[in-house]
Amino acid sequence: MTRLLAGIDVGGTNTKVVLATAALQVVDRIDLPTPAHAGGAAIVASALGAVSGLLESHRASLAGVGIGAAGVVDAATGTVLVTGNSFTGWAGYGVTEAVTQALGVPATLDNDVNAFLLGEIAAGAVVGERNVLGMTLGTGVGGALVLDGTLFAGPRGAAGEIGHVPGFGDGLCTCGQHGHLETIAAARGMADRYEAVTGRRLPVHAIADAARAGDPEAASVFRTAGWGIARGILLTAGILDVTTVVIGGGVARSWDLLAPAIEAAIAAEPPVSGAAIRVEPALLGSDAVALGAAAQVRARVLDAELA
Repeated sequence: MTRLLAGIDVGGTNTKVVLATAALQVVDRIDLPTPAHAGGAAIVASALGAVSGLLESHRASLAGVGIGAAGVVDAATGTVLVTGNSFTGWAGYGVTEAVTQALGVPATLDNDVNAFLLGEIAAGAVVGERNVLGMTLGTGVGGALVLDGTLFAGPRGAAGEIGHVPGFGDGLCTCGQHGHLETIAAARGMADRYEAVTGRRLPVHAIADAARAGDPEAASVFRTAGWGIARGILLTAGILDVTTVVIGGGVARSWDLLAPAIEAAIAAEPPVSGAAIRVEPALLGSDAVALGAAAQVRARVLDAELA
């Protein structure tokens, strides 16, 4: 019987489940609503029900389950530590223990941005790279780092939090502080900037359409966002000598508007090392987190089989 990996992306609104081969080729996928306020047991049960249904339809067995989840995660214990208001009863729940008890296979848990980066390295835009900064541009700005082929979380799990680096103006960030990168490069911050100038509040995709139609204020919002993203990249290059970057998330769908500003800012102030900076848009789309989670559990399964 074919052995497959399951990757699960738990979001506050939807959960994505993919089944993949050991080579991370997706054989099936499903999206379902997340019972985000019904508690950890309900969230896991919903996802595992989807996994079981997909396995049955493919007459396959399960090698392992990887989970990527929003929030602060303790990967060592398989527990989500902090979630914000999007979930109830999720923080503190033993996710990997519950999955292993239910299905009898190895399970891993990590932050969704970490999983995004692992997915893009394993099967996406930066395959095989060993030193990469990953950025996700959505409601907020997420970041993750792989150094010498290994996720680097830092001693308190906050490494790569590029969205909360200060020095980008005086706008109020979602975290309560001012001037963070999120305030100019995340969807909410970009909508705030456009509204402050025009008096109209539009979603980012509509601001992008306006920019393409010649709206100078909309174009300025994207130029500022691109400049800020480039500054974050240059900080990382200067401090860690990491010069490969992959960028995903909803805002990055307007890559035609972001890329010129990013490239111009990097060209104006290249890193002192003289190394070329490679910036790539993500390739895996909505599969990135789930596939990265599958890649993470794949490593554990293979390590166990080779031990």
